[in-house]
Amino acid sequence: MRQSQKTEIKADHLSRIDLENRKYTRVRSTNSGENKGMSVTFQDMVLDRNNLNQAYLRVKRNKGAAGVDGLTVDDLLPYLRENKEELIAELKDGSYKPSPVKRVEIPKPNGGTRKLGIPTVVDRMVQQAVAQVLTPIFEQVFSDSSFGFRPHRGAQDAIARVVELYNQGYRRVVDLDLKAYFDNVNHDLMMKYLQQYIDDPWILRLIRKFLTSGVLDHGLFARSEKGTPQGGPLSPLLANIYLNELDKELTKRGHHFVRYADDCNIYVRSQRAGERVMKSVTLFLEKRLKVKVNPNKSKVGTPVRLKFLGFSLGADNNGAYARPAKESQKRVKQALKLITKRNRGISLSRMCREINQKMRGWLQYYSIGKLKSFIQRLDQWLRTRIRQYIWKQWKKSQTRVTNLKKLGMSYHDAYKFASTRKGYWRIAHSQVLTYSLTNRKLEHLGLINMSKTLQSIQK
Repeated sequence: MRQSQKTEIKADHLSRIDLENRKYTRVRSTNSGENKGMSVTFQDMVLDRNNLNQAYLRVKRNKGAAGVDGLTVDDLLPYLRENKEELIAELKDGSYKPSPVKRVEIPKPNGGTRKLGIPTVVDRMVQQAVAQVLTPIFEQVFSDSSFGFRPHRGAQDAIARVVELYNQGYRRVVDLDLKAYFDNVNHDLMMKYLQQYIDDPWILRLIRKFLTSGVLDHGLFARSEKGTPQGGPLSPLLANIYLNELDKELTKRGHHFVRYADDCNIYVRSQRAGERVMKSVTLFLEKRLKVKVNPNKSKVGTPVRLKFLGFSLGADNNGAYARPAKESQKRVKQALKLITKRNRGISLSRMCREINQKMRGWLQYYSIGKLKSFIQRLDQWLRTRIRQYIWKQWKKSQTRVTNLKKLGMSYHDAYKFASTRKGYWRIAHSQVLTYSLTNRKLEHLGLINMSKTLQSIQK
């Protein structure tokens, strides 16, 4: 390693130590027009006009459901015009009290439900304002191996790191599954970890209020004894602050790991080392962080077979590469099957819009992986589904004859084919429909060409 690199790393390490030993009570202003030495408090920064405006725009852009008060994001601006001064006054004097979050359960892809807690739009705006101020501070503290809910970092960066570690010889992974992590965060420990870096009573009290605001579930109120409900803008940041203690411990032990929110994978060189790490890290999580590890879902194995963030790894002579996990492939095919059910009774244009919306996001997410052959097969299968749907829509023999003639078929052949008693799926595979409803014509009707779209994304 070059000397300059060593110096750089050492300086970075020292700055982190300095940061961890420092508690933020104020932030020095750097605006040129202000007096030298002038400082602002966290209250000043959170309630700054520009910060609040930015928070409002972010909440507005993210949309989302209404909270327990029924106010929607469209109602937020009129509400603020009437109540802004009162809201700011309550925040300043500490009388502000967040409303309970609204319990919403959404189904998980693998069964079960995920519990969300939806704050009111006003609470979401205040949380967002707090998050905007705290994020730059904690970004200096967070590990380079943490990727979830962080600016300029994402799942694709995490997977790229996994590929890198595999190619370095770390062929075993300790896959940790934290049981209902967001619902089980210990509030006292959370405040303790916050106070390691921030010593400002006003913002600490405000965060505590959000943590203990309670839950309204089907009209029944429940106290929040623990947890940081998913659904609020502040929760992802708090979750990362809490698990940063795990990151620090893993770094201290010299482990190579990749963490995305509560999904944490530790990479080792052997099965024996993996089992040893699994045991010791589980003990740390349960004893120190009061977080339960799910023994049924946590395992030590190979990244080639285990999935992480919807990906698994493949390997060839050129080294490792990412690819959509088998479960991810099955899930997207099932989603397309539901969209293209032949008894849906919707227009073809609407169906194509739904397919396009689904697949553009999916292709963007998995574009770093090796998936050309899978997408080619999926393209072919999807076109057959669409041809089947079109044939079903035509229903009557005369309609089929008319449309087949428009596609260039003779009356005699069109009449003969339209009178067939073969099933829809078999007809969809026939040469007649393949040559008449060509791939180009299906694209003209609005159907996405996934292979071409993937190619354009990967350029």
